Amino acid sequence: MNFFKYLKDQWSLILGWLFFVILTAFVMWLAPNITVDWSTIGYLALIQSVFLLVYLLVHYLNKRHWWEKLANLKQTSPLQNYLSGAHAEEEKMIEEYINQLIREHQDVMQEAISNQQDQKDYIDSWVHEIKVPLAATELLLRSIEFDIDDQKYILLENELSKIDEYVEQVLYYARLDSFSRDYLIQEYDLKSIIQPVIRSQANYFIQKNLRYEIVGEDQKILTDAKWVAFIFKQILSNAIKYTPDHKEIVIAIEKNQHGVSLAVQDTGIGIPKEDMARIFDKGFTGTNGRLNKTHATGLGLYLAKSLATKLGIQLTVESVEGEGTTFTLFFPILNFYNEKR
Repeated sequence: MNFFKYLKDQWSLILGWLFFVILTAFVMWLAPNITVDWSTIGYLALIQSVFLLVYLLVHYLNKRHWWEKLANLKQTSPLQNYLSGAHAEEEKMIEEYINQLIREHQDVMQEAISNQQDQKDYIDSWVHEIKVPLAATELLLRSIEFDIDDQKYILLENELSKIDEYVEQVLYYARLDSFSRDYLIQEYDLKSIIQPVIRSQANYFIQKNLRYEIVGEDQKILTDAKWVAFIFKQILSNAIKYTPDHKEIVIAIEKNQHGVSLAVQDTGIGIPKEDMARIFDKGFTGTNGRLNKTHATGLGLYLAKSLATKLGIQLTVESVEGEGTTFTLFFPILNFYNEKR
């Protein structure tokens, strides 16, 4: 707080001083044995003004240290660092009150973090537990493949695949905050990451009579294969979902001086212009998600964007409504990696 703001807060004291000066002059004027001399009154007012100014300066300098502590507390971490250095009783009361708020906040935050961690541990456990009956159900389904109608078999297989994808989304969503403890950066061939994902979607390609083509030579990238495979799967499943039957999906790999790009281009329904700015928002399904017969969770692209950002990958999208959409993953070349080569 500067001195002028301090003076603004001391308006009652200044007003009291002015009233005291007027009262003194009035008493002198009423006194019968005192001759009122305006120069004397002015001299008296000057002396009182000097005393007032000295008092205000001393009080301001004493308080300034305390205000600086409050300002520093606000600029750093106001709810983590305790306040100290109070001298006056008023300052001690404020200090104790603020420190009590900080203690209560820390207790609440610690409890919330603990509950959140318990919830994440439960979700991780649930995901791993649910995968066992899912795998068993898939084995049972294959064992009765020739005993049921082909169309029913395909429908059951699709529904099991969807359940598995949703469970996988839950697992990656739960691990989003603890990403730094669950990744390993290595050199990979890009096709070795994306081809298993494409094979996992083979049923959908066959059922919708979709063709796909991988364009471009294989490139080496420095990343985490598991997370990139999940990101690519969200993009590819979206392309399959919103591409009409008998159309084509092109997967293009390119390299330039800045890095490697992986583009997934479909010939689907495209994204409306009004939805483009929000497609990576959590829970946003957009016009296509609401009107399409395939239900959307609004988590796939959100997770893809969040994980790509954490890995240092640029995820962008271009779309023309009615013509198709292109999602592009760009893997920048790391400087320290270039130096080693």
